Amino acid sequence: MMFSFMPPIHWPRLALTALPLVLAACAAPRPPAQTEPAAPARWNAPLPQVSLPHGGSVAGLERWWDAQGDALLAELIREAQRASPSVAQAQSRFEQARATQVAARSALLPSLDAQASASRGFNQQAAGLANTAQIGVQAGWEIDLFGKNRAANDAALERLSGARAQWHDARVSVAAEVALQYTGWRHCVKQASVLQGDAASRGETARLSRDSERAGFTAPANAALADASFADGKVRAAQQQLQCDIGIKTLVALTGHDEADLRTRLGATPGTALPEQLFQVQSIPAEAIAQRPDVFAAEREVAAASAEVGSAEADRYPGLSLSGSIGRMYVGTDGLSGSSNIWTIGPVAVSLPLFDGGRRAAQVTAAKARYDAAAVAYRGQVRQAVSEVEQALAQLASTGERRSDAQRAADGYKRSLTATEALWRGGLASQLDLENTRRTALASELALVQLEQERVAAWIRLYRAVGGGWEPNAPDPESSLTSTGAAAPTAMP
Repeated sequence: MMFSFMPPIHWPRLALTALPLVLAACAAPRPPAQTEPAAPARWNAPLPQVSLPHGGSVAGLERWWDAQGDALLAELIREAQRASPSVAQAQSRFEQARATQVAARSALLPSLDAQASASRGFNQQAAGLANTAQIGVQAGWEIDLFGKNRAANDAALERLSGARAQWHDARVSVAAEVALQYTGWRHCVKQASVLQGDAASRGETARLSRDSERAGFTAPANAALADASFADGKVRAAQQQLQCDIGIKTLVALTGHDEADLRTRLGATPGTALPEQLFQVQSIPAEAIAQRPDVFAAEREVAAASAEVGSAEADRYPGLSLSGSIGRMYVGTDGLSGSSNIWTIGPVAVSLPLFDGGRRAAQVTAAKARYDAAAVAYRGQVRQAVSEVEQALAQLASTGERRSDAQRAADGYKRSLTATEALWRGGLASQLDLENTRRTALASELALVQLEQERVAAWIRLYRAVGGGWEPNAPDPESSLTSTGAAAPTAMP
């Protein structure tokens, strides 16, 4: 027995083929995908001669820090990035954005499903049992007449780009934070060394004062002043050592390193001063702002919100879907059996929104509100970026202006202290004169170390403020992700 089935469609084939192509040219309107950030045309802070740091890859980021000459710092940055929850979360958001984009893209393509069925039952015409089996492929396609699915795919693509930028932003932030803490600890050690030397000097002065008091050459009040000065020096040194210990514990938290091992490695590795100038900034503010991953991500969010407005608008227009199938059927009874090919084209279904209680209109309103919020957030992010770069440049300019004067002051006060100590030993200067001169010399020496730390921190903050040299067109990190989801050391953001 042979069976045949006619397709339930009566449209001319040419019209059926041409209709989706004609209607696909229509698209719902969207607001602008870009908005002006209203950034200043130039920086107001002094601008150093500046090439931007690494070109945006993780490997480039690591090489950039390796080139600064401190191997331990570069290694700690790598460890911190592997241990950082913020980097892991940013990578997770990137993976989620990529999955969302794949799902959005699939809505533009036809769907294809395999189907199979089998049954056994009584057939009245054959007066007996009949076996029926069918296998085939079912296809369906929602034709994107007004660009709803295209707009959703555009939004997913923009958010994927933004998530990629935020992943690199997390890495740059971690690198900058580790560098700040590490260089801060190195300068803390310098300050502790200065204070320990000062405490030792005060102790020697107190010992000599006590000996002189017992010999009757020094008044008890001067000896008491020397003892008080020695105690004050020890307190200052202990407080500074506490700050250094806190700095090590902060590095432990950032890197996940064992504290005892980290202390050993820090003690065994001599501190290497970072270069006088870490990098240069050539074109600002446009280039510097473009290097900021957070600004780039905010701009992509504006484009994504614009696409979502178009998708919501398109949802208010008619929809068209087409389905079809092809397969083979087998029917068999006790004395008769047969099989045939079966196929259908259709139905072609058109849906026209008539009444939904305002749901679709509300969705458009909500999408427009999200677009407005994204545009405001983008402008705010640009202002924040400009402010951070301005502040870092101002700090660099200030530290450069103060450094030579601070060095001259420290040298002069040190010579004054040496001369006053000589006068005091000869009985030509009082204990009070010596302590006043000592405090002044100590303050100037500590100020010089703090100024060095401030300048290094300003360079690191400028590195962070310009986005670490990130480039929006960096390669996709997909090929460098490991099977466990962790980023390979040379992953490209």
